[in-house]
Amino acid sequence: MSRASSLLRWSIVTVPLVAAPGRASAQQSPLGLFQDHGDVGQVTKRGSVTYDARRERYTIAGSGANMWFDRDAFHFVSRRIAGNVILTARARFDAPGVEPHRKFGWTVRSSLETGSPHVTAAVHGDGLVALQFRRTAGGATEEIRSPVMAPDVIQLERAGNSYVLSAARFGDTLVAVRLPDLDLGDQPYVGLFVCAHNDTVVERATFRDVRITAPARDGFVPYQEYIGSNLEILDVLSGDRTIVYRSPESLQAPNWTKDGKALIYNSGGLLYRFDLRNRRPVVVNTGFATSNNNDHVLSFDGRTLAISHHSADDHNASIVYTVPVRGGTPRRVTALGPSYLHGWSPDGRFVVYAGERNGEFDVYRSPVNGGEETRLTSTPGLDDGPEYSPDGKYIYFNSVRSGTMQIWRMRPDGSAQEQITSDRYNNWFPHVSPDGRWIAFLSFMKDVAPGDHPFYKHVYLRVMSVREGVSSTRVVAYVYGGQGTINVPSWSPESRRLAFVSNTDLRRVP
Repeated sequence: MSRASSLLRWSIVTVPLVAAPGRASAQQSPLGLFQDHGDVGQVTKRGSVTYDARRERYTIAGSGANMWFDRDAFHFVSRRIAGNVILTARARFDAPGVEPHRKFGWTVRSSLETGSPHVTAAVHGDGLVALQFRRTAGGATEEIRSPVMAPDVIQLERAGNSYVLSAARFGDTLVAVRLPDLDLGDQPYVGLFVCAHNDTVVERATFRDVRITAPARDGFVPYQEYIGSNLEILDVLSGDRTIVYRSPESLQAPNWTKDGKALIYNSGGLLYRFDLRNRRPVVVNTGFATSNNNDHVLSFDGRTLAISHHSADDHNASIVYTVPVRGGTPRRVTALGPSYLHGWSPDGRFVVYAGERNGEFDVYRSPVNGGEETRLTSTPGLDDGPEYSPDGKYIYFNSVRSGTMQIWRMRPDGSAQEQITSDRYNNWFPHVSPDGRWIAFLSFMKDVAPGDHPFYKHVYLRVMSVREGVSSTRVVAYVYGGQGTINVPSWSPESRRLAFVSNTDLRRVP
Protein backbone atom coordinates (compact mmCIF):
# COMPACT_ATOMS: atom_id res chain seq x y z
CA MET A 1 0.00 0.00 0.00
CA SER A 2 1.24 3.47 -0.81
CA ARG A 3 -0.34 6.41 0.94
CA ALA A 4 1.01 8.75 -1.78
CA SER A 5 1.42 8.08 -4.99
CA SER A 6 51.05 6.01 -0.27
CA LEU A 7 51.73 6.20 -4.11
CA LEU A 8 49.20 4.47 -6.23
CA ARG A 9 51.16 2.25 -8.62
CA TRP A 10 49.11 1.22 -11.61
CA SER A 11 48.55 -2.37 -12.70
CA ILE A 12 46.97 -4.10 -15.66
CA VAL A 13 43.19 -4.32 -15.71
CA THR A 14 41.51 -7.11 -17.66
CA VAL A 15 37.94 -6.36 -18.68
CA PRO A 16 35.49 -8.25 -20.91
CA LEU A 17 34.29 -6.16 -23.85
CA VAL A 18 30.61 -7.02 -23.44
CA ALA A 19 28.82 -4.74 -20.99
CA ALA A 20 25.34 -5.23 -19.62
CA PRO A 21 22.78 -3.47 -21.86
CA GLY A 22 20.43 -0.82 -20.60
CA ARG A 23 22.79 0.55 -17.97
CA ALA A 24 23.67 4.15 -17.26
CA SER A 25 26.84 5.39 -18.97
CA ALA A 26 28.81 5.44 -15.71
CA GLN A 27 28.24 1.71 -15.42
CA GLN A 28 30.05 1.13 -18.72
CA SER A 29 33.48 2.14 -17.40
CA PRO A 30 36.24 -0.51 -17.47
CA LEU A 31 36.07 -0.67 -13.68
CA GLY A 32 32.31 -0.65 -13.30
CA LEU A 33 31.44 1.37 -10.21
CA PHE A 34 35.05 2.42 -9.62
CA GLN A 35 37.40 4.98 -11.15
CA ASP A 36 40.93 3.72 -10.42
CA HIS A 37 42.95 0.83 -9.08
CA GLY A 38 46.53 0.23 -7.98
CA ASP A 39 48.87 -0.90 -5.22
CA VAL A 40 49.00 1.17 -2.06
CA GLY A 41 52.28 1.00 -0.12
CA GLN A 42 55.33 -1.07 -1.00
CA VAL A 43 54.70 -4.41 -2.70
CA THR A 44 57.08 -6.68 -4.59
CA LYS A 45 54.31 -8.34 -6.62
CA ARG A 46 51.92 -6.07 -8.47
CA GLY A 47 48.20 -6.53 -8.05
CA SER A 48 45.44 -6.42 -10.64
CA VAL A 49 41.68 -6.39 -11.09
CA THR A 50 39.40 -8.14 -13.57
CA TYR A 51 35.88 -6.79 -14.01
CA ASP A 52 33.28 -9.02 -15.64
CA ALA A 53 30.62 -6.52 -16.72
CA ARG A 54 28.11 -9.15 -17.78
CA ARG A 55 28.08 -10.85 -14.38
CA GLU A 56 28.98 -7.65 -12.50
CA ARG A 57 31.88 -9.32 -10.68
CA TYR A 58 35.31 -8.09 -9.64
CA THR A 59 38.29 -10.39 -9.12
CA ILE A 60 41.05 -8.56 -7.26
CA ALA A 61 44.60 -9.87 -6.88
CA GLY A 62 46.77 -8.32 -4.21
CA SER A 63 50.06 -8.81 -2.42
CA GLY A 64 51.40 -6.71 0.47
CA ALA A 65 52.89 -7.56 3.85
CA ASN A 66 49.99 -6.29 5.98
CA MET A 67 47.39 -3.61 6.71
CA TRP A 68 48.30 -2.91 10.33
CA PHE A 69 50.51 -0.89 12.69
CA ASP A 70 51.44 2.44 11.05
CA ARG A 71 51.37 1.42 7.37
CA ASP A 72 49.46 -0.60 4.81
CA ALA A 73 50.27 -2.51 1.62
CA PHE A 74 47.49 -3.90 -0.55
CA HIS A 75 45.71 -3.65 -3.91
CA PHE A 76 42.91 -1.07 -4.00
CA VAL A 77 40.03 -0.60 -6.48
CA SER A 78 38.63 2.82 -5.63
CA ARG A 79 36.73 6.00 -6.28
CA ARG A 80 36.21 9.22 -4.35
CA ILE A 81 32.82 9.91 -2.78
CA ALA A 82 31.55 12.80 -0.72
CA GLY A 83 28.91 12.41 1.94
CA ASN A 84 27.18 9.40 3.41
CA VAL A 85 27.52 6.08 1.63
CA ILE A 86 26.64 2.40 2.04
CA LEU A 87 29.11 -0.11 0.61
CA THR A 88 27.86 -3.69 0.21
CA ALA A 89 29.23 -6.83 -1.45
CA ARG A 90 29.37 -10.58 -1.30
CA ALA A 91 32.93 -11.89 -1.46
CA ARG A 92 35.23 -14.84 -0.91
CA PHE A 93 38.84 -15.84 -1.52
CA ASP A 94 39.32 -17.88 -4.68
CA ALA A 95 41.68 -20.46 -3.12
CA PRO A 96 42.87 -21.70 0.30
CA GLY A 97 45.83 -19.29 0.27
CA VAL A 98 49.07 -19.04 2.24
CA GLU A 99 48.50 -16.80 5.26
CA PRO A 100 45.55 -17.11 7.64
CA HIS A 101 45.59 -13.32 8.15
CA ARG A 102 45.24 -12.39 4.47
CA LYS A 103 42.22 -10.14 4.16
CA PHE A 104 39.70 -8.59 1.80
CA GLY A 105 36.85 -6.12 2.18
CA TRP A 106 35.93 -2.45 1.97
CA THR A 107 38.12 0.46 3.04
CA VAL A 108 37.58 4.21 3.30
CA ARG A 109 40.81 6.28 3.32
CA SER A 110 41.76 9.93 3.60
CA SER A 111 44.54 9.45 1.06
CA LEU A 112 46.48 6.87 -0.92
CA GLU A 113 49.51 7.17 1.35
CA THR A 114 50.60 3.97 3.08
CA GLY A 115 49.97 5.42 6.56
CA SER A 116 46.71 7.21 5.76
CA PRO A 117 43.91 7.43 8.32
CA HIS A 118 41.26 4.91 7.34
CA VAL A 119 38.31 2.77 8.36
CA THR A 120 38.33 -0.78 6.98
CA ALA A 121 35.85 -3.64 7.02
CA ALA A 122 38.22 -6.60 6.87
CA VAL A 123 37.48 -10.31 6.46
CA HIS A 124 40.53 -12.47 7.22
CA GLY A 125 41.42 -15.81 5.74
CA ASP A 126 40.89 -17.54 9.09
CA GLY A 127 37.35 -16.11 9.35
CA LEU A 128 38.07 -13.20 11.68
CA VAL A 129 36.04 -10.07 10.89
CA ALA A 130 36.99 -6.65 12.23
CA LEU A 131 36.37 -2.94 11.84
CA GLN A 132 39.97 -1.74 11.67
CA PHE A 133 40.93 1.95 11.77
CA ARG A 134 43.80 4.41 12.02
CA ARG A 135 42.93 7.78 13.53
CA THR A 136 45.98 9.80 12.43
CA ALA A 137 48.50 9.62 9.59
CA GLY A 138 51.21 7.13 10.56
CA GLY A 139 49.38 6.26 13.77
CA ALA A 140 48.67 2.87 15.24
CA THR A 141 45.92 0.63 13.86
CA GLU A 142 43.04 -0.27 16.17
CA GLU A 143 40.15 -2.66 15.70
CA ILE A 144 36.67 -3.60 16.84
CA ARG A 145 35.99 -7.28 16.25
CA SER A 146 32.71 -8.60 14.93
CA PRO A 147 31.09 -11.66 16.54
CA VAL A 148 30.46 -13.06 13.06
CA MET A 149 32.96 -15.59 11.71
CA ALA A 150 33.75 -16.23 8.02
CA PRO A 151 31.02 -14.09 6.45
CA ASP A 152 30.54 -13.67 2.73
CA VAL A 153 28.32 -10.58 3.04
CA ILE A 154 30.24 -7.48 4.08
CA GLN A 155 28.84 -3.97 4.42
CA LEU A 156 30.46 -0.71 5.52
CA GLU A 157 28.31 2.35 6.06
CA ARG A 158 29.53 5.91 6.52
CA ALA A 159 27.19 8.43 8.16
CA GLY A 160 29.07 11.66 8.81
CA ASN A 161 32.10 10.66 10.84
CA SER A 162 30.59 7.44 12.15
CA TYR A 163 31.03 4.00 10.59
CA VAL A 164 29.13 0.72 10.85
CA LEU A 165 30.47 -2.68 9.80
CA SER A 166 27.71 -5.22 9.17
CA ALA A 167 28.49 -8.83 8.30
CA ALA A 168 26.68 -12.11 7.73
CA ARG A 169 26.87 -15.44 6.08
CA PHE A 170 24.55 -15.24 3.10
CA GLY A 171 21.05 -16.12 4.20
CA ASP A 172 21.51 -14.80 7.73
CA THR A 173 20.64 -11.35 9.02
CA LEU A 174 23.43 -8.81 9.46
CA VAL A 175 25.32 -8.23 12.73
CA ALA A 176 26.77 -4.75 13.26
CA VAL A 177 29.70 -3.16 15.14
CA ARG A 178 30.18 0.61 15.25
CA LEU A 179 32.90 3.26 15.33
CA PRO A 180 31.28 6.52 16.44
CA ASP A 181 33.71 9.26 15.42
CA LEU A 182 36.58 9.38 12.94
CA ASP A 183 37.06 12.23 10.47
CA LEU A 184 38.40 11.07 7.08
CA GLY A 185 37.68 14.27 5.21
CA ASP A 186 34.92 15.46 2.91
CA GLN A 187 35.71 13.26 -0.08
CA PRO A 188 37.66 10.14 0.93
CA TYR A 189 38.72 7.25 -1.27
CA VAL A 190 36.39 4.26 -0.94
CA GLY A 191 36.65 0.83 -2.47
CA LEU A 192 37.48 -2.85 -2.41
CA PHE A 193 40.85 -4.29 -1.44
CA VAL A 194 42.88 -7.49 -1.13
CA CYS A 195 45.97 -7.85 1.08
CA ALA A 196 48.00 -11.10 1.03
CA HIS A 197 49.63 -10.55 4.44
CA ASN A 198 52.71 -11.97 2.73
CA ASP A 199 54.57 -9.87 0.20
CA THR A 200 55.99 -12.93 -1.58
CA VAL A 201 52.58 -14.15 -2.80
CA VAL A 202 49.47 -12.80 -4.53
CA GLU A 203 46.01 -13.65 -3.17
CA ARG A 204 42.76 -13.35 -5.10
CA ALA A 205 39.20 -12.67 -4.02
CA THR A 206 36.01 -12.33 -6.06
CA PHE A 207 33.36 -9.76 -5.22
CA ARG A 208 29.78 -9.93 -6.51
CA ASP A 209 26.57 -8.03 -5.93
CA VAL A 210 28.70 -4.95 -5.33
CA ARG A 211 26.66 -1.88 -4.48
CA ILE A 212 27.75 1.68 -3.72
CA THR A 213 24.62 3.33 -2.38
CA ALA A 214 24.19 7.05 -1.83
CA PRO A 215 21.32 7.21 0.70
CA ALA A 216 18.69 9.90 1.03
CA ARG A 217 19.98 13.11 2.57
CA ASP A 218 19.13 13.98 6.14
CA GLY A 219 15.83 15.83 6.34
CA PHE A 220 14.38 14.79 2.98
CA VAL A 221 10.59 15.05 2.83
CA PRO A 222 8.87 11.68 2.24
CA TYR A 223 6.45 11.52 -0.71
CA GLN A 224 7.60 14.95 -1.87
CA GLU A 225 11.27 14.24 -2.47
CA TYR A 226 12.73 11.12 -4.07
CA ILE A 227 16.09 9.62 -4.97
CA GLY A 228 17.00 7.33 -7.84
CA SER A 229 16.15 3.69 -8.44
CA ASN A 230 17.73 0.44 -9.57
CA LEU A 231 15.38 -2.05 -11.20
CA GLU A 232 16.89 -5.40 -10.23
CA ILE A 233 16.38 -9.10 -10.87
CA LEU A 234 17.32 -11.58 -8.16
CA ASP A 235 18.07 -15.27 -8.58
CA VAL A 236 16.47 -16.60 -5.41
CA LEU A 237 18.59 -19.74 -5.10
CA SER A 238 22.03 -18.18 -5.62
CA GLY A 239 21.25 -14.66 -4.44
CA ASP A 240 22.86 -13.17 -7.56
CA ARG A 241 21.49 -9.73 -8.38
CA THR A 242 21.44 -7.97 -11.76
CA ILE A 243 20.57 -4.31 -12.29
CA VAL A 244 18.63 -4.18 -15.56
CA TYR A 245 17.75 -0.48 -15.49
CA ARG A 246 18.73 2.63 -13.55
CA SER A 247 16.82 5.88 -13.28
CA PRO A 248 17.23 9.13 -11.32
CA GLU A 249 13.46 8.98 -10.83
CA SER A 250 11.42 6.92 -8.36
CA LEU A 251 10.56 3.54 -9.87
CA GLN A 252 8.34 1.30 -7.77
CA ALA A 253 6.79 -2.14 -7.47
CA PRO A 254 7.64 -4.30 -10.50
CA ASN A 255 5.27 -7.05 -11.63
CA TRP A 256 6.53 -9.83 -13.89
CA THR A 257 4.37 -10.51 -16.95
CA LYS A 258 2.96 -13.98 -17.51
CA ASP A 259 5.18 -14.62 -20.56
CA GLY A 260 8.32 -13.63 -18.64
CA LYS A 261 9.27 -11.04 -21.24
CA ALA A 262 8.63 -7.82 -19.35
CA LEU A 263 8.19 -6.07 -16.03
CA ILE A 264 5.47 -3.55 -15.22
CA TYR A 265 6.26 -0.83 -12.70
CA ASN A 266 4.95 2.59 -11.74
CA SER A 267 6.69 5.96 -11.77
CA GLY A 268 5.28 9.46 -11.44
CA GLY A 269 1.69 8.23 -11.46
CA LEU A 270 2.06 6.24 -14.69
CA LEU A 271 2.55 2.54 -15.39
CA TYR A 272 5.47 1.40 -17.55
CA ARG A 273 6.14 -1.85 -19.38
CA PHE A 274 9.86 -2.65 -19.30
CA ASP A 275 10.98 -5.04 -22.04
CA LEU A 276 13.65 -7.36 -20.63
CA ARG A 277 15.19 -7.98 -24.04
CA ASN A 278 15.80 -4.43 -25.23
CA ARG A 279 15.70 -2.99 -21.70
CA ARG A 280 13.50 -0.05 -22.54
CA PRO A 281 10.41 1.20 -20.71
CA VAL A 282 7.23 2.17 -22.55
CA VAL A 283 4.22 3.86 -20.94
CA VAL A 284 1.15 1.67 -20.53
CA ASN A 285 -2.00 3.47 -21.64
CA THR A 286 -4.26 3.75 -18.60
CA GLY A 287 -6.50 6.47 -20.02
CA PHE A 288 -7.65 8.99 -17.44
CA ALA A 289 -5.91 7.05 -14.65
CA THR A 290 -2.66 9.02 -14.45
CA SER A 291 -2.28 9.18 -10.65
CA ASN A 292 -1.54 5.51 -10.05
CA ASN A 293 0.23 4.39 -6.90
CA ASN A 294 2.38 1.29 -6.54
CA ASP A 295 -0.51 -1.13 -5.97
CA HIS A 296 -0.99 -2.77 -9.37
CA VAL A 297 -1.40 -6.50 -10.04
CA LEU A 298 -1.68 -8.73 -13.09
CA SER A 299 -4.42 -11.32 -13.23
CA PHE A 300 -3.27 -14.93 -13.02
CA ASP A 301 -3.88 -15.43 -16.75
CA GLY A 302 -1.76 -12.33 -17.48
CA ARG A 303 -4.42 -10.62 -19.61
CA THR A 304 -5.63 -7.89 -17.28
CA LEU A 305 -3.93 -5.33 -15.09
CA ALA A 306 -5.66 -4.03 -12.00
CA ILE A 307 -4.51 -0.61 -10.80
CA SER A 308 -5.02 1.77 -7.88
CA HIS A 309 -5.67 5.30 -9.13
CA HIS A 310 -6.17 8.38 -6.97
CA SER A 311 -9.47 9.64 -8.32
CA ALA A 312 -10.24 13.36 -8.26
CA ASP A 313 -13.93 12.44 -8.25
CA ASP A 314 -13.40 10.62 -4.94
CA HIS A 315 -11.46 13.34 -3.10
CA ASN A 316 -8.18 11.89 -4.43
CA ALA A 317 -8.80 8.55 -2.71
CA SER A 318 -7.24 5.41 -4.18
CA ILE A 319 -9.81 3.47 -6.27
CA VAL A 320 -9.28 0.09 -7.94
CA TYR A 321 -9.73 -0.17 -11.74
CA THR A 322 -8.86 -2.77 -14.37
CA VAL A 323 -7.34 -2.30 -17.85
CA PRO A 324 -6.11 -4.74 -20.51
CA VAL A 325 -2.46 -5.59 -19.91
CA ARG A 326 -1.40 -3.71 -23.05
CA GLY A 327 -3.48 -0.69 -22.04
CA GLY A 328 -6.95 0.68 -22.55
CA THR A 329 -9.80 2.49 -20.84
CA PRO A 330 -9.96 1.82 -17.10
CA ARG A 331 -13.00 0.05 -15.72
CA ARG A 332 -13.92 0.82 -12.12
CA VAL A 333 -14.07 -2.01 -9.59
CA THR A 334 -14.36 -0.57 -6.07
CA ALA A 335 -17.13 1.83 -5.16
CA LEU A 336 -15.42 3.09 -2.03
CA GLY A 337 -11.98 4.48 -1.26
CA PRO A 338 -9.31 4.53 -0.26
CA SER A 339 -8.79 1.02 -1.62
CA TYR A 340 -5.24 -0.21 -2.20
CA LEU A 341 -5.14 -3.22 -4.51
CA HIS A 342 -2.92 -6.21 -3.79
CA GLY A 343 -4.26 -9.41 -5.31
CA TRP A 344 -6.48 -11.28 -7.78
CA SER A 345 -8.19 -14.58 -7.18
CA PRO A 346 -6.78 -17.35 -9.42
CA ASP A 347 -10.10 -17.66 -11.26
CA GLY A 348 -10.07 -13.93 -12.04
CA ARG A 349 -13.42 -13.26 -10.36
CA PHE A 350 -12.28 -11.22 -7.36
CA VAL A 351 -9.72 -8.69 -6.26
CA VAL A 352 -8.51 -8.23 -2.67
CA TYR A 353 -7.26 -4.98 -1.25
CA ALA A 354 -6.56 -2.96 1.87
CA GLY A 355 -9.41 -0.55 2.45
CA GLU A 356 -9.75 2.25 4.98
CA ARG A 357 -13.27 2.45 6.31
CA ASN A 358 -14.14 4.53 9.38
CA GLY A 359 -10.49 5.00 10.28
CA GLU A 360 -9.57 1.30 10.18
CA PHE A 361 -7.56 -0.51 7.51
CA ASP A 362 -8.85 -4.02 6.82
CA VAL A 363 -8.73 -6.58 4.02
CA TYR A 364 -11.67 -6.50 1.60
CA ARG A 365 -12.75 -8.53 -1.41
CA SER A 366 -14.78 -7.29 -4.36
CA PRO A 367 -16.10 -8.94 -7.54
CA VAL A 368 -14.13 -7.73 -10.55
CA ASN A 369 -17.32 -7.22 -12.57
CA GLY A 370 -19.02 -5.18 -9.88
CA GLY A 371 -20.89 -5.79 -6.67
CA GLU A 372 -20.64 -5.13 -2.97
CA GLU A 373 -17.35 -5.53 -1.18
CA THR A 374 -16.87 -8.09 1.58
CA ARG A 375 -14.88 -7.29 4.69
CA LEU A 376 -12.54 -10.19 5.48
CA THR A 377 -10.68 -8.90 8.58
CA SER A 378 -12.01 -6.92 11.52
CA THR A 379 -9.28 -7.00 14.18
CA PRO A 380 -8.21 -3.50 15.32
CA GLY A 381 -4.94 -2.37 13.75
CA LEU A 382 -3.56 -2.26 10.23
CA ASP A 383 -4.16 -5.24 7.93
CA ASP A 384 -2.54 -4.88 4.51
CA GLY A 385 -0.99 -6.60 1.50
CA PRO A 386 -3.56 -9.34 0.81
CA GLU A 387 -2.69 -11.83 -1.90
CA TYR A 388 -4.17 -15.18 -2.97
CA SER A 389 -2.10 -18.33 -3.07
CA PRO A 390 -1.98 -19.79 -6.62
CA ASP A 391 -4.25 -22.68 -5.61
CA GLY A 392 -6.82 -20.24 -4.22
CA LYS A 393 -6.92 -21.93 -0.83
CA TYR A 394 -5.52 -19.00 1.17
CA ILE A 395 -5.19 -15.25 1.25
CA TYR A 396 -1.86 -14.17 2.73
CA PHE A 397 -1.59 -10.72 4.27
CA ASN A 398 0.38 -8.72 6.84
CA SER A 399 -1.10 -7.51 10.11
CA VAL A 400 0.07 -5.45 13.09
CA ARG A 401 -2.46 -7.05 15.44
CA SER A 402 0.22 -8.96 17.42
CA GLY A 403 2.23 -5.80 18.16
CA THR A 404 4.71 -5.99 15.29
CA MET A 405 3.93 -6.35 11.58
CA GLN A 406 3.87 -10.06 10.76
CA ILE A 407 2.67 -12.35 7.97
CA TRP A 408 -0.73 -14.02 8.38
CA ARG A 409 -3.05 -16.09 6.24
CA MET A 410 -6.74 -16.94 6.13
CA ARG A 411 -9.26 -18.80 4.05
CA PRO A 412 -10.76 -16.85 1.12
CA ASP A 413 -13.92 -16.19 3.16
CA GLY A 414 -11.89 -14.63 6.00
CA SER A 415 -12.06 -17.64 8.32
CA ALA A 416 -9.20 -19.51 10.06
CA GLN A 417 -6.89 -16.51 10.40
CA GLU A 418 -3.43 -17.65 11.57
CA GLN A 419 -0.05 -16.00 12.12
CA ILE A 420 2.79 -17.30 9.90
CA THR A 421 5.85 -15.31 11.04
CA SER A 422 6.87 -14.14 14.50
CA ASP A 423 10.25 -12.43 14.87
CA ARG A 424 11.88 -9.10 15.71
CA TYR A 425 11.39 -7.65 12.23
CA ASN A 426 8.37 -5.94 10.71
CA ASN A 427 7.32 -8.13 7.79
CA TRP A 428 5.30 -6.85 4.84
CA PHE A 429 3.83 -7.91 1.51
CA PRO A 430 3.84 -11.73 1.31
CA HIS A 431 4.14 -12.97 -2.27
CA VAL A 432 3.59 -16.67 -2.99
CA SER A 433 5.61 -18.10 -5.89
CA PRO A 434 3.62 -19.33 -8.92
CA ASP A 435 4.51 -22.95 -8.06
CA GLY A 436 3.10 -22.42 -4.56
CA ARG A 437 6.32 -23.47 -2.81
CA TRP A 438 7.76 -20.20 -1.52
CA ILE A 439 6.70 -16.97 0.14
CA ALA A 440 8.80 -13.85 -0.45
CA PHE A 441 8.34 -10.85 1.81
CA LEU A 442 9.94 -7.56 2.84
CA SER A 443 11.40 -7.08 6.33
CA PHE A 444 11.96 -3.70 7.98
CA MET A 445 14.24 -3.27 10.99
CA LYS A 446 13.15 -2.35 14.49
CA ASP A 447 13.80 1.37 13.89
CA VAL A 448 10.66 1.48 11.71
CA ALA A 449 7.24 1.67 13.34
CA PRO A 450 5.27 -1.57 12.84
CA GLY A 451 2.50 0.18 10.92
CA ASP A 452 4.83 2.07 8.58
CA HIS A 453 6.66 1.02 5.41
CA PRO A 454 8.74 4.06 4.43
CA PHE A 455 11.12 4.75 1.59
CA TYR A 456 14.91 4.60 1.93
CA LYS A 457 15.67 2.20 4.75
CA HIS A 458 17.82 -0.88 5.24
CA VAL A 459 15.52 -3.82 4.48
CA TYR A 460 15.78 -7.53 3.79
CA LEU A 461 14.12 -9.55 1.08
CA ARG A 462 13.42 -12.89 2.72
CA VAL A 463 11.86 -16.15 1.57
CA MET A 464 10.38 -19.07 3.45
CA SER A 465 9.10 -22.46 2.38
CA VAL A 466 5.32 -22.81 2.47
CA ARG A 467 5.69 -26.41 3.62
CA GLU A 468 8.53 -25.98 6.16
CA GLY A 469 7.43 -22.65 7.61
CA VAL A 470 9.44 -20.14 9.60
CA SER A 471 12.39 -22.48 10.26
CA SER A 472 13.22 -22.22 6.55
CA THR A 473 13.30 -18.40 6.46
CA ARG A 474 16.43 -16.92 4.91
CA VAL A 475 17.61 -13.59 3.56
CA VAL A 476 18.01 -13.51 -0.22
CA ALA A 477 18.90 -9.81 -0.65
CA TYR A 478 20.30 -7.06 1.56
CA VAL A 479 18.71 -3.91 0.20
CA TYR A 480 18.48 -0.16 0.65
CA GLY A 481 14.86 0.46 -0.23
CA GLY A 482 11.48 -0.11 1.41
CA GLN A 483 8.34 1.51 0.02
CA GLY A 484 8.11 0.45 -3.62
CA THR A 485 10.74 -2.29 -3.38
CA ILE A 486 8.42 -5.29 -3.58
CA ASN A 487 4.87 -4.11 -2.82
CA VAL A 488 3.23 -6.29 -5.46
CA PRO A 489 3.55 -9.89 -6.78
CA SER A 490 6.94 -9.93 -8.47
CA TRP A 491 7.92 -13.59 -8.97
CA SER A 492 9.01 -14.71 -12.43
CA PRO A 493 6.67 -17.25 -14.05
CA GLU A 494 9.06 -20.17 -13.37
CA SER A 495 9.35 -19.27 -9.65
CA ARG A 496 13.14 -18.85 -9.74
CA ARG A 497 13.57 -15.08 -9.75
CA LEU A 498 12.20 -11.94 -8.16
CA ALA A 499 12.06 -8.42 -9.54
CA PHE A 500 12.50 -5.56 -7.09
CA VAL A 501 13.63 -1.96 -6.72
CA SER A 502 16.58 -0.71 -4.68
CA ASN A 503 17.34 2.96 -4.19
CA THR A 504 20.36 5.27 -4.45
CA ASP A 505 20.94 8.93 -5.22
CA LEU A 506 22.30 8.74 -8.76
CA ARG A 507 23.07 12.46 -8.75
CA ARG A 508 25.72 11.82 -6.10
CA VAL A 509 27.05 8.44 -7.22
CA PRO A 510 26.16 7.87 -10.89
